[in-house]
Amino acid sequence: QVQLVESGGGLVQAGGSLRLSCAASGRTFSRYSMGWFRQAPGKERDFVAAISRSGDITYYADSVKGRFTISRDNAKNTVYLQMNSLKPEDTAVYYCAADHAVVVRRTRSAYDYWGQGTQVTVSS
Repeated sequence: QVQLVESGGGLVQAGGSLRLSCAASGRTFSRYSMGWFRQAPGKERDFVAAISRSGDITYYADSVKGRFTISRDNAKNTVYLQMNSLKPEDTAVYYCAADHAVVVRRTRSAYDYWGQGTQVTVSS
């Protein structure tokens, strides 16, 4: 069982930056690939970024590539999402998730555990 708690969301102007954090409970954090997803009102929960167990492999959605960076610190049981050059269309609730698989996956259904989400609002 893994419990995930996101933090770092908030209100920011377009062009600004935020860093989201996701703290995981337990001593097995390094055994999970981690992902970030987001859900805007009335829309499905979409893939944003994912990172392998060791942090050497990362994937990004095309919409955030070059602006967002996913990273992890296994010693702190934490995964991060650095978001730069934010746009109003980035407004959503952001969720982190843990996947037991060795490979890094981008599909929502692959992830076993989810956090409660943190709201990110980008004003124009």
